[in-house]
Amino acid sequence: MKIIVGQGSCGIAAGAQKVYDAIEAELKAAGSQAQLGITGCLGLCWLEPLVDIYEDDGRLHRLVRVKEGDAAKIAAAAAGDLSAVAELEIAPEDAEFLEKQTRIALRNCGITDPTSIDAYVERGGYEAIRKALTMTPEAVIEEIKISGLAGRGGAGFPTWFKWDAARKAAGQDKHLICNADEGDPGAFMDRAVIESDPHNLIEGMLIGAYAIGAGEMIVYVRAEYPLAIVRLKKAIADARARGYLGKNIMNSGFDCDMRIKMGAGAFVCGEETALIESLEGKRGMPRLKPPFPAQRGYKDEPSNINNVETFANVAWIINHGGAAFAAMGTPDSRGTKVFALTGKIRRGGLVEIPMGMTLREVIFDIGGGIKDGKEFKAVQMGGPSGGCIPASLLDTVIDYKKLAATGAIMGSGGMVVMDEDTCMVGMAKFFLDFTAKESCGKCVHCRIGTKRMQEILTRIVNGEGREGDVELLLELCEAIKDGALCGLGQTAPNPVLTTIRYFRDEYEAHINEKRCPAHACTPLLRYKIDPDKCRGCTLCAKKCPVSAISGALKTAHTIDSSACIKCGACKSSCKFGAVYVE
Repeated sequence: MKIIVGQGSCGIAAGAQKVYDAIEAELKAAGSQAQLGITGCLGLCWLEPLVDIYEDDGRLHRLVRVKEGDAAKIAAAAAGDLSAVAELEIAPEDAEFLEKQTRIALRNCGITDPTSIDAYVERGGYEAIRKALTMTPEAVIEEIKISGLAGRGGAGFPTWFKWDAARKAAGQDKHLICNADEGDPGAFMDRAVIESDPHNLIEGMLIGAYAIGAGEMIVYVRAEYPLAIVRLKKAIADARARGYLGKNIMNSGFDCDMRIKMGAGAFVCGEETALIESLEGKRGMPRLKPPFPAQRGYKDEPSNINNVETFANVAWIINHGGAAFAAMGTPDSRGTKVFALTGKIRRGGLVEIPMGMTLREVIFDIGGGIKDGKEFKAVQMGGPSGGCIPASLLDTVIDYKKLAATGAIMGSGGMVVMDEDTCMVGMAKFFLDFTAKESCGKCVHCRIGTKRMQEILTRIVNGEGREGDVELLLELCEAIKDGALCGLGQTAPNPVLTTIRYFRDEYEAHINEKRCPAHACTPLLRYKIDPDKCRGCTLCAKKCPVSAISGALKTAHTIDSSACIKCGACKSSCKFGAVYVE
């Protein structure tokens, strides 16, 4: 019997290491022969910590929300009493989360031991690079072309085209770079892949390096991902020891090695030319294009940059053929896409679905719908450079063109779900705060324009909006889109544009009525007491920290709006539902 504890960052944060230690102690005390191991993130993040028990015949028992105190039950199960863990097994409706997915980039995540090269090899690892080395580089690129694989970092640019341009570029020294500088709020796809399946990334990059003729591979990963870095370092060392990296790989004459560069966490370094600047030890700021990195990239030498998820598909494509990958998805967007489902959703985690699914299917069928019975309001796609898609467009098909038509973008795969309590003006402000702070400052439109937009949005949510503010925001949006140097600035207006497009009534309520329809903007809230419901218990008056509530015992109370600091203590303490918010 095997017992596997999920130890991605989400699992460890939920207590998986303590669970592992407790199980190890119980098994040792019982003299059990059961094998205890670890795996990465399966994607069921809302159910962590996870423990999988495999019987000798391969039958799986998946335990969820396991605590240290459950270790004795798991030891009993290891001894044959599986009824001891019956109450911990995953519910059928939660198991559907995985059943409705198609996993290619995530195929090994949460299944294999990410610290073991043998575990990867047992699942067919490094066979794709072995196969690729028997092909010409042009044939490898052609297979990627047939697959229709587009860059999964957000732009959706054809992968084969970038590889082909780098291969044909003049220059003996070429570089293959992996962009693992994942900076979108709510996104954790790249982190999960590196933590859970680092050898898949290495193999995908090796195939790309062989295709373009690169002798050096660099993974640019942000330092905020310590577990991913530790596991990738070990994977690189193990691959080098086995002859998968270094000189004369698999006796093919192909030489290529890999190293890691830790970034400092600047969002702009997700833009490929700013990433190159950072790699060279300079401040991360975008370069003018052309020349493109394929011609003059790192060290002014031909370079190819793709993100983690793009490389995570490559080995599968070489093993199964480009046509098999192209058979999934839509004519405009082939294959699968990984999304990080977060926000006001019941089942938050990592999902991988074939392109062509609708937003409704992902959010409601896979994600289980909205928490606490609330109404769905919008979903933010593409991170701070993306847009908010309203409930009326829930049946939008997930592919690059269809999402772009809504004003949002695919992005790297963040999918932040919002419910009826979300203020869309406040949401636009949140993302503008982020992009304004992350602007590198190189171009005026982004540096100054995002700051001016941030100031206008701040005024609006503070109840100080003025007539003409919406029109001024729209004017700034168009100027920034047209004048910004890189993708960060060019797409920074998207959250504002889409919230104005679909939720203009909320902007007008904030500006004209000094009211937040979602009751989320504190400066615009007005706490009141319904005299028909108030019992005069005085509890709200006692809880008010500024004595803004007055009234005699057993008589209706009132709130002095001029003294109220809008902390909400009165509403949360009222047992009769008499306190309400306008």
